[in-house]
Amino acid sequence: MVPVGSALFSPTCNFFFSPCVSRSLHRSQNVIKFCVSNVMAETTTVRTSERTSLGFKNLTETFWVDVQRAEGRELNVALSAPLSLGLSSVENVENVAIRVELSNGCVGWGEVAVVPLVTGDQTKALVKVREACQFLRQSPPTTLNFALDEIARILPGSEFASVRAGVEMALIDAVANSIDIPLWRLFGGASNSLSTAITIPAVSPAEASELASKYCKLGFSTLKLNVGRNITADFDVLQAIHAVHPHCSFILDANEGYTSEEAVEVLGKLNDMGVIPVLFEQPVHRDDWSGLHDVSNFARDTYGISVVADESCRSLNDVQKVMQENLASVVNIKLAKFGVLGTLQIIKATRKSGLHLMIDGMIETRLATGFALHLAAGLGCIKYVNLNTPFLLSEDPFVGGCEVSGAIYNFTNARGQGGFLKWTIVSCTQVDCCHGKP
Repeated sequence: MVPVGSALFSPTCNFFFSPCVSRSLHRSQNVIKFCVSNVMAETTTVRTSERTSLGFKNLTETFWVDVQRAEGRELNVALSAPLSLGLSSVENVENVAIRVELSNGCVGWGEVAVVPLVTGDQTKALVKVREACQFLRQSPPTTLNFALDEIARILPGSEFASVRAGVEMALIDAVANSIDIPLWRLFGGASNSLSTAITIPAVSPAEASELASKYCKLGFSTLKLNVGRNITADFDVLQAIHAVHPHCSFILDANEGYTSEEAVEVLGKLNDMGVIPVLFEQPVHRDDWSGLHDVSNFARDTYGISVVADESCRSLNDVQKVMQENLASVVNIKLAKFGVLGTLQIIKATRKSGLHLMIDGMIETRLATGFALHLAAGLGCIKYVNLNTPFLLSEDPFVGGCEVSGAIYNFTNARGQGGFLKWTIVSCTQVDCCHGKP
């Protein structure tokens, strides 16, 4: 059985880039393009850090982008059932989609996750997206690295991280399309497959039981539950699930819902039930660092349970605090919380620390989820994967992309994300190149 979030490894593919056309600072002339050489190497002889540097980092410094078109629009999709977020619940995805087209006709897609209590509202996100798109349209050709730096300047800090992530996704996807390689190879090529946990939304015990049975048949071995609002109700749901899927593993996300004393009590009751969660996520308030430390130590030493810091980590500095003070065993990273480049910084900082990583998402479609999956598969160093909100949507607005088989995502060699969003694009003239079918 494949453990939650594990990577299924295949021979590693490394890419080296060499310029084929002269650079130009004028829109009327050609932008630099690249020849790609595929050099196969055994995983045992090439470190992950080396694979990453040969791909994405090198590309940001050498590939020049010339943005011809950039736009953002509302991306609204209903959830199949409400999803609990702390003391509130969400019934619809109300995000923003971003489309960037380069002068070579290649298109990249990005998605801004909008969670009102976390990332702001859709209207404000659209304003910032349009501001960033206007900047990209008006900018002369420049290196990808410089373009991403300028986006970080326009959309700084945690306040605009989700918008920044969406723009970064679109630019990186467009460049990957330009050089004709999939994102998972661009980020290192460590794996062409990932397994994910699946979230049980806020439903009754009977409905949770039905969903657990369904997911068990589909091959999901790990279920994530949002807890922390009502201890009695939480245990009723857990017991209902345990009855139909007794061998499943649990990730319990308290969303800051307990005091440290309550969290310890919950772990004791779970043990009495015979339920030992794989992960216990954000058991206490985000600013209760001492409580996080106490619960983490108790959970690890008493039951062998890893505590995850999620809401407590809002920046690289927070992650470094967790590492230095041994406040948790795992940190939950989300592109919408840190941005793409910010997430890569955190991954780099934690590589040698012994701190494990979990990658999760906000309430997103397969557009943003797919990008996160490509990144996780390519890097191959993220222990836990919980990227499943596309399973919870009433419809899928994204065409193509990675293939899904139960709990397993499989990645093809289609360039970029390998897909496109279903919206009408009047300006697109090179459908095959830009993946921009109406």
